[in-house]
Amino acid sequence: MGVDRITGETQDITAKISAHYVDNARNLPWRVPPKLSARGTLPDPYHVWMSEVMLQQTTVAAVIAYFQKFTRRWPTVADLAAADEADVLAAWAGLGYYARARNLHKCARHVADNLGGVFPSEESELLQLPGVGAYTAAAIAAIAFGKRAVVVDANIERLVARIFQIDIPLPAGKTDIRVGMDGLTPQNGAGDFAQACMDIGASICSAKAPKCEICPVQSHCAAYGDGDQVRYPVKPPKKAKPLRKARFFWIEQDEKLLLVTRPSKGMLGSMRALPDDNWAAGTDGHGQSPLDGNWRIHENIVQHSFTHFSLEVDLAVYQSDKIVINKGDNKKTRLDDALWWPISGIEDAGLPTLYAKAVRWAVKHR
Repeated sequence: MGVDRITGETQDITAKISAHYVDNARNLPWRVPPKLSARGTLPDPYHVWMSEVMLQQTTVAAVIAYFQKFTRRWPTVADLAAADEADVLAAWAGLGYYARARNLHKCARHVADNLGGVFPSEESELLQLPGVGAYTAAAIAAIAFGKRAVVVDANIERLVARIFQIDIPLPAGKTDIRVGMDGLTPQNGAGDFAQACMDIGASICSAKAPKCEICPVQSHCAAYGDGDQVRYPVKPPKKAKPLRKARFFWIEQDEKLLLVTRPSKGMLGSMRALPDDNWAAGTDGHGQSPLDGNWRIHENIVQHSFTHFSLEVDLAVYQSDKIVINKGDNKKTRLDDALWWPISGIEDAGLPTLYAKAVRWAVKHR
C-alpha cells in the first residue's frame, strides 16, 4: 500500500486529528493551548527551539524537568549564550546525547551574537543554525511562527505509516511517510496539527500496544483495517551492538573525589568525569592506571548502552595512602585539569549518566 490509497480522505483525517487536539492536547510547559493558538497566540521561539532540541531521542516525561530548570536559570537566549559551556553541560547531565547540549549553547551564541537574539522564522534560515536539522527547523517554523512546514518526528512517522500502511522499510520508507504527512498538513495551523499528531502518536498510536479503540482516525487507518498495525513502520533487522570495555579510576582523598574534564571532541566531550583509560566509541580502553600505586579492581560494575555499541566498565580504586599528581607527565591520562570534588556533593558535579552510575556503585560499596 502507499500514500495514494486514500488521497480523497485526507481532509477528513486532518479535521478529525485537529478536533481531537482541541479537547485532548497535552499540557506542556513550552506549548500554547490550542484554543489560544487558534486565535493567533504563538509560543516563544526560544522555548520551542529548546524543547525540540531536548526532545530529540528523549521522552517528554524526561524533558519537562530539564526544560523548566534551563528556562529558570537562563530565561532568554541571550542568558544561555552568556553561560559557561561547563555549566550548560552540567545542567544537561543525565539527559544523554551530550552533543545536543554543546550545540544548544553554540546555537544560542550564534543567535545572540549574529541575529540580535531573534530566531529566524523561515525553515530554510533555521536550517542554518548550529545543531538544527530538518525536523527541528520544520517544527520551529510551524509551531513558533505559524508557517506551513511538514513536521515528522518518530510519533508522527508511526501514525502516518499506519494510516497509509506504508510498508517500505525504514529508512527508505521515510520518503513516503513525509509525502503522506505533507498531504495531511493544512495550510493554516500546521504547528497545532503537527503537535496533534505527536500527541496521538505518543498516547494512542504507541509502538507496542496502540489504543486503537479511542483513535479519532481508526476508520481511516489501513493498518488497523488489516489488523497488523504494530508492524508499522517497518524497520530493518537490528544489528548486534559491539561490546567495548573501559576502566574508570576512583581516586579519593579527604572525602573528595578526583575528577577530570573530558576532551572537547569525542564521546561525552567537555563533561566532568572520573579519570579513565581512554576508551572510545570504536575501541576498548588501554587499562593503564593514571598513577603509580596499589589498585583494587572491581570488574564489570556498570553496563551502559549507547546508540551503536555497549560499554562494560571496570572500576579501579586507588589503595595507596599518598597521592602525587605530576600533571605535566600525565597528559595521556588527562590529569592536567584534575579537580577535587566533595563526595557528599557529587550530584552537583554534572557527571554524565555513565560515570554517575559508577560513582553510585562506588559510594555504595565504600
